[in-house]
Amino acid sequence: MRALFAMAGAVFALDQIVKVYVVHVLDLAETLRLDVWPPYLNLRMAWNRGINFGLLPAEGDAGRWILIGVALAISAGVLVWMLRESHGIWARLSAGLLIGGALGNAVDRVIYGAVADFLNMSCCGIDNPYAFNVADIAIFAGALGLVVFTGRDKTP
Repeated sequence: MRALFAMAGAVFALDQIVKVYVVHVLDLAETLRLDVWPPYLNLRMAWNRGINFGLLPAEGDAGRWILIGVALAISAGVLVWMLRESHGIWARLSAGLLIGGALGNAVDRVIYGAVADFLNMSCCGIDNPYAFNVADIAIFAGALGLVVFTGRDKTP
């Protein structure tokens, strides 16, 4: 379980450090955009009040706290799942990615009232209108890893 907690802590710390740097040091909250390596990598400030890609926006304090509760419940559920069953190192690392990312976005909702999204990538003539952050990458990779690295030893 040490690997799970180490991964979750590392993802959480990296996510928060990058967000503080981008939002406050680079002042992206005010400048709103910064081209890093156009069109492949740009910084575009977006305050996400919903779930991924701004779906199901939760306006107001009630919605914000509901989404914080959902993130905490999912994190706790994944942690309990990992503690109750024997899983390999890759499953535990995947769980750590998901939990660290979920907690990083939950902290954003507490501090800012929304998730700070800023990474924007486009390619090949396609202009991507969406932004994401380090926590979103970790959540996606962790969820994918849990699908790939769990359940294979079960018999139907």
